[in-house]
Amino acid sequence: MPEFSDYIVYVDESGDRSLDSMNKHYPVFVLAFCVFHKEQYVTQASPEIQRLKFKYFGHDMVVLHEHELRKETGPFRIMFDQTLREQFLSDLTQIMADTDFSIIATYVRKDEYRKKHGSSHNLYDVAVRSCLKRLHQLLHPLGQTDKLTHLVFEARGKQEDKDLELEFRRICDQETPLGVPMPFDIQIAHKQINSCGLQFADLIARPIGRKQLKPEQANRAFDVLSKKFYLSEEGQHEGYGLKCFP
Repeated sequence: MPEFSDYIVYVDESGDRSLDSMNKHYPVFVLAFCVFHKEQYVTQASPEIQRLKFKYFGHDMVVLHEHELRKETGPFRIMFDQTLREQFLSDLTQIMADTDFSIIATYVRKDEYRKKHGSSHNLYDVAVRSCLKRLHQLLHPLGQTDKLTHLVFEARGKQEDKDLELEFRRICDQETPLGVPMPFDIQIAHKQINSCGLQFADLIARPIGRKQLKPEQANRAFDVLSKKFYLSEEGQHEGYGLKCFP
């Protein structure tokens, strides 16, 4: 049996990955990796999210989904009460601030990328490759690259999931600068399994996209998330916790 890493990674995205379609209000694609130390995950992140759900919904079966929360649909219809909404968002933001995790994200401004590279590239593959390389850089000094680290991706569809797994394994099998394959394995899970880690990843991807798209706009969530990015030795997140294309 392989020796498992002390870390677990949850992955989600924001925006449409296709270069053939373009949302003029949100012409971006973001892939976000949430990197947790497993001990922090089981003792801090997961129980705090469960407490939040019990407080506002009375049970922990609700899946925190950024789109439904933003649109106030499904179980988040109660957020029509603006006082309750502000209370909930304040509590959720505090959990994000207090929880120890790292972010590695790729941001693509799709219209500019298409002008520069055309529309033949697979943005998801570009983003996965970029994030995996930086994840390897993060884990190496922590002594984790001789252990197996699992990455949990949200399921998208039978063919998409199959294509993702093939590309993921192809990237990992390629030689790294250290001369060995990247020791990562992939798990694909449906959002309905109610994974705390996948919900963290879902909640962070869009604020990153909005901040890059409109940097002058107030973004309370990003203000918290900006302190979670993987940093260079000089304390910079550009090119480390966050890489932007083109």
